[in-house]
Amino acid sequence: MTKNNLTRRGVLKTGAGVGASLAVPTLFTGAAWAGYMNEPMGSSVTLGFNVPQTGPYADEGADELRAYQLAVEHLNGEGDGGMLQTFSSKALEGNGILGKKVEYVTGDTQTKSDAARASAKSMIEKDGAIMITGGSSSGVAVAVQGLCQEAGVIFMAGLTHSNDTTGKDKKANGFRHFFNAYMSGAALAPVLAAQYGTDRKAYHLTADYTWGWTQEESIVAATEALGWETVNTVKTPLAQTDFSSYIAPVLNSGADVLILNHYGGNMVNSLTNAVQFGLREKMANGKNFEIVVPLFSRLMARGAGENIKGILGSTNWHWSLPDEGTKAFVKSFGTKYGFPPSQAAHTCYVQTLLYADAAQRAGSFNPCAIAEALEGYEFDGLGNGPTLYRAEDHQCFKDVLVVRGKENPTSEFDLLEVVEVTPRAQVEYAPDHPMFAGGALGTCNPGA
Repeated sequence: MTKNNLTRRGVLKTGAGVGASLAVPTLFTGAAWAGYMNEPMGSSVTLGFNVPQTGPYADEGADELRAYQLAVEHLNGEGDGGMLQTFSSKALEGNGILGKKVEYVTGDTQTKSDAARASAKSMIEKDGAIMITGGSSSGVAVAVQGLCQEAGVIFMAGLTHSNDTTGKDKKANGFRHFFNAYMSGAALAPVLAAQYGTDRKAYHLTADYTWGWTQEESIVAATEALGWETVNTVKTPLAQTDFSSYIAPVLNSGADVLILNHYGGNMVNSLTNAVQFGLREKMANGKNFEIVVPLFSRLMARGAGENIKGILGSTNWHWSLPDEGTKAFVKSFGTKYGFPPSQAAHTCYVQTLLYADAAQRAGSFNPCAIAEALEGYEFDGLGNGPTLYRAEDHQCFKDVLVVRGKENPTSEFDLLEVVEVTPRAQVEYAPDHPMFAGGALGTCNPGA
């Protein structure tokens, strides 16, 4: 990669750390990018917010939509500006994107891939959406990312944690800010070993779709590397609501840890069933039986109630972080909605700003200009510390949080405590890592 290319992306990589590489963004010349899908011809530009408004991940979807609406307000110069004030890039000025007012349309993914593709297709073809974002399911993310690649628009993924999203199913038109299953394993396993020891026998219950598969694979690999034994791995349907028949066999399996590779309402229900079966009071192999939820959020903690106390897991972001970006976002979100944002809200808000910033720096809404502006882009001030959008796979790299359900919460929102902020270096991996092999990024499609 030439120095000229790096400059065009708005960043000069002069040192190993992000702080050395952040620079005043370079504006691209929009005239170089012509002929693309849904070029905005009037005074506004339309974004498509595709979220689960029904289905097992509807809580996350509702918070995502709140965040998207807040981001639009800030981009249009309304409210207090939120993270526009803390973002290391200063390209955005609160006058829309490239001087055009930001408008939006919404869709309901229903946490179903077919429904999500249909709603995204409608927003692109009927509403003229130039960017699609959202989702709380990796199955949905992979499906919609593929659609956006075919259609020629940018997809800024919402919640998607499967390794496949930026692994075998990665696309040149898709970008993920959220962390992934490998990162959860890399962050969580050392904490599990420190808390529970290296001589453990784990039983996995796993949501039967792309996220669950790669989450299970990642946690199995990370814990076995530290000495744990995997007793069994059992897949469960995404539509499952009662997990009693899956919990019962755990009792006599010889396991002393249950790992719930479930998310959203699935996790709330499976954890509830596990507690009802007495697993939290059980002794096995001379040890206290433990339950681990590799990925969870404050919204899930709220749904699980008392059962979440003491449960370890990982998360992408938490509203209690002390950095200036987090504080600015929490203040804006709390003022508008009356409660702190979830990691779902944070991810979707940040993705909207990053898209807008890339278009502003590129001087164009052409998806290929925006993709070039995002590839290899390093930034700060958006709540996770110094962050890189890696060019090779469009995966963000940043610090990852290990959290635990609070034993003595002070409010209905104070449900998680941050056990460890895992440094970015600990969760990084090579682009050709075996867990991410099998797919090619391909080339950007402008949809012309």
